[in-house]
Amino acid sequence: MFELAKKQTLYVEKKVEFGLYLVPEELKEKKVPASNEHVLLPGKYAPKDAHRGDAVEVFVYLDSKDRPVATTVKPLLSLHEVGMLTVKEVGKIGAFLDWGLEKDLLLPFSEQTRPVKKGERILVALYLDKSSRICSTMNVYPYLSTASEYKKGDAVKGIIYETSKNFGVFVAVDGKYQGLIPAREVKGPVAIGEEVTLRVTGVRDDGKLNLSLHKPAYLEMDEDAEKIFKLLKSYDGVLPFSEKASPEVIARETGMSKNEFKRAVGRLYKERRITISEDGKIRLV
Repeated sequence: MFELAKKQTLYVEKKVEFGLYLVPEELKEKKVPASNEHVLLPGKYAPKDAHRGDAVEVFVYLDSKDRPVATTVKPLLSLHEVGMLTVKEVGKIGAFLDWGLEKDLLLPFSEQTRPVKKGERILVALYLDKSSRICSTMNVYPYLSTASEYKKGDAVKGIIYETSKNFGVFVAVDGKYQGLIPAREVKGPVAIGEEVTLRVTGVRDDGKLNLSLHKPAYLEMDEDAEKIFKLLKSYDGVLPFSEKASPEVIARETGMSKNEFKRAVGRLYKERRITISEDGKIRLV
């Protein structure tokens, strides 16, 4: 039989005024398929020179009356795939997403991890509900793979889809793979739906990726040192606070943690670009 929400090869069973009826390979020699054994490819998508038995690549979904229908248009998502879609409107039973086909894709309220609004781009997975309706869900975790080929040190891109105070930030790497930024690595605000560049810090035994928003420490130290150097220039060569300042003051003035600030100051001191007086004042040389 044909499969819902999947791209597949079907075969022309007969031509009609309004399109082509298609059947799966095992039924292409059957003279009179039952109504539930063939699917309509509307005329606007049908190859003009098609004949009985010809193969056609199509995607099968449900029309406005929940009847299977074929199309040669490639949707933005297929069954069990994960991707970013745009909310077209929010109705009484949920939100409706643009997935590239005539009939919009339903995102039921029960499958929303947070309220969504018109025009917003959100990360979803495609599934069939208990009634075999094609729907989407924001609970994408079960649809993400752990079979990536990434290794420690690799740079990757991902989409943030969930946050947890206990665990950290959950990321769909390449929109396909399970990744986590551990809570200890999250030092600032992050937004669900944000697309980020990350570094793989480890691959767990189960294949899930541990990630970091930060570059390797030696690279970050160089960048932080230059940031402090420029800040010193803006203060006429003397910082108005020292390494003994509170973490809140350091974060407000530099955007760094206290440890990052101290490492950057240590780098500048080692390079003899600054001096540190007995009272803790940091000055340009």
